[in-house]
Amino acid sequence: MTETRLSVDIYSDIACPWCFIGKRRFEKAVQALPFGEKIDVKWHAFQLDPSLPEHYDGSELDYLVKAKGMPEDQVAGMLQHVTAQAEAEGLSYDFEALRPANSFTALRLLALAKERGLGGEMKEALLSAHFEKGLDTGDKKTLQAIAQQVGLEATEAAEVLGGDKYADEVHNDGVRAREMGVTGVPFFIFENKYGVSGAQPTEVFEQALSQVWKEIGGESLRMMATPSTDGEACGPEGCN
Repeated sequence: MTETRLSVDIYSDIACPWCFIGKRRFEKAVQALPFGEKIDVKWHAFQLDPSLPEHYDGSELDYLVKAKGMPEDQVAGMLQHVTAQAEAEGLSYDFEALRPANSFTALRLLALAKERGLGGEMKEALLSAHFEKGLDTGDKKTLQAIAQQVGLEATEAAEVLGGDKYADEVHNDGVRAREMGVTGVPFFIFENKYGVSGAQPTEVFEQALSQVWKEIGGESLRMMATPSTDGEACGPEGCN
């Protein structure tokens, strides 16, 4: 008899503050569920700003004000809000130290890590490097060091960082997401059927996962419960 397992596809960017918060809330839900060990997570790329240079000369505040055309006081308030939300999940965001960078190379490295069974570890390391440690995630030497810390083979990581391997995978992930109507991240898809948008509260993830689990286990399910509103997320125009 085949063991029942629940698949979750998560679209996100390593430069998305709500993606890290959503990851934590989702993980807490998984840990709280009796079938948590039977949930299989696959990470997918969704690059928010392909036009961002590898090395942006300025702060996150500068970037959002200038690149997104947002008022400075609005951006400052947004960063304060997201920092408080992150802290509630045990994360220590440091937007003053954060170094805005194009995420494409980091997402290619993540694609390699996924193939080597280290996708979750690499996703965590990249998000932490970007939002908590003030590391330049557009810098190849920095990414090489992260790859080795995670457990990737140094030569293989260097080959990816020195070329364009996995570029198609990153691009295709974004195309598939947009074809499904995804406009902001994080975005969670359960069993290739049900979508949950944004960094929803942990209890929303618990409820949704539990109902899908009942469905794939053959138990009756009247209707998939969905949040009344989208969770906080980031899109090409900015974060909310």
